[in-house]
Amino acid sequence: MVTHSGEPSVLDAPPPLVREVAEKLLDRQQTVAFAESCTGGRVSAMVTTYSGISSVFLGSIVSYSNDAKERLLGVSHASLQKHGAVSAQVAREMAAGARRALSADWAVSITGIAGPSGGSADKPVGLVFFGISGPGVEEVVERRFHFQGERTKIQQAAADHALSWLSHYLGQTPNF
Repeated sequence: MVTHSGEPSVLDAPPPLVREVAEKLLDRQQTVAFAESCTGGRVSAMVTTYSGISSVFLGSIVSYSNDAKERLLGVSHASLQKHGAVSAQVAREMAAGARRALSADWAVSITGIAGPSGGSADKPVGLVFFGISGPGVEEVVERRFHFQGERTKIQQAAADHALSWLSHYLGQTPNF
């Protein structure tokens, strides 16, 4: 949207967290990919609000089904059977798979239960696991969070956390 003066409106500005991640990736000349499940592409939609992101954002694999996780990301059938799609193990495999599939320097994965259905005593609605894989990160690391709220709030909180976590790693690891 352009204002009457011809200047971009405030509505065109990407969120500060997106700008922070984009600028760190651009400064480092490193690329990123995402493997999204419960967020359904929300992280990718957020980063594409940044003009010029195409030089560092390679793409995203939205793998909602277990079959897609296996076929597109290389998540093992055994991991899905033993741990379930919403698990640290699957988050690790999703991140590694996205990094490999898209030849990215960094990859972040998100898998969880956004609700309102699908939760259980062991895996309640709002449970989200994250995986990250990148240079200087010896192993794929995972995180577990339990977000509160209705479906879209859980999805947005998970997307925000994924970008925040990536920003943290971009600020903490050497530029290889």
